[in-house]
Amino acid sequence: MTHQQAEHEAHTGPAPYDVLVVGGSGVDTVVRVDSLPVPLADSVGVPPIREWPGHTGGNVALGCRALGLGVKFIDFIGDDRIGEQVRERLTKGDVDFEPLISPAGTRRAVNLVDGSTGRRMSFYDARDPGDLRMPRSFYLPHLRRARHVHLSIMDFSRHLLDDIEELGVSVSTDLHDWDGLTDHHREFALRCDLVFLSAAGAGERIADVMRKILREGRAGTVVATAGAGGSYLMTRGGSRTPRPVPATAVPGPVVDSNGAGDAYVCGFLYGRLAGLAPDECAHLGAVAGAHACTTEGNTDPIPLSSLLPART
Repeated sequence: MTHQQAEHEAHTGPAPYDVLVVGGSGVDTVVRVDSLPVPLADSVGVPPIREWPGHTGGNVALGCRALGLGVKFIDFIGDDRIGEQVRERLTKGDVDFEPLISPAGTRRAVNLVDGSTGRRMSFYDARDPGDLRMPRSFYLPHLRRARHVHLSIMDFSRHLLDDIEELGVSVSTDLHDWDGLTDHHREFALRCDLVFLSAAGAGERIADVMRKILREGRAGTVVATAGAGGSYLMTRGGSRTPRPVPATAVPGPVVDSNGAGDAYVCGFLYGRLAGLAPDECAHLGAVAGAHACTTEGNTDPIPLSSLLPART
């Protein structure tokens, strides 16, 4: 913090965060293969294996910051080299990251990526111990400064929901490939104002899952992403049939789909915080998601200059 910033805060108080991201950092090891599923073999030759710090929370923090939003990111990482990679990537992306140290170490994932379609299969290392908790004295000051909170579905994140609700801060989450049945996701689904999920998990039941979230929870908007098939939008008080939102053209060759869903969330949140209607937000999400498919890992979050033309 500069001397000028310190003086400003002394007179006016800390500036608010546009988005407070909670949880979800880690490092992806990306292995490009000829096709998915991978044929059974003792050994398979692949192109160079790469590592990309990010994961869902890191990607949302980096993407929102690239769009010019004020971002704070809090999470657990390990006191290890993988954690240092996370710190370095977030610093490079100008994200204000404040981690706590977990004795279990930093989360990892191995992602197999189809070299021709960009489709991926992820093997996620969910190493957080079940009793991991953020101290209330640590997270509460950040909640009080947030315009909006985005919760990754780490188990410890659910324990912030009571305070988020009491403070009246808007909150979103991404349930990823939730099938509508697994208990772990349910509290996030029913206690967030804005809910994202992938249509892949519930398949043909996705419309029923979206209706259930709106009927039983506090959400005003539910979004199901469907990759190249676009996305589907439902809002409280609107039609009981999900509204399709078409995908946008990918502005270049498809490299991989890692982070595309997270980029969609960033575009949507940018529109929401700008006061746009849900359909407009979904369009911005589609533009950001398409951009993410043209880069490896999260190397190039969509810049604001690329998203602005989509608003006109």
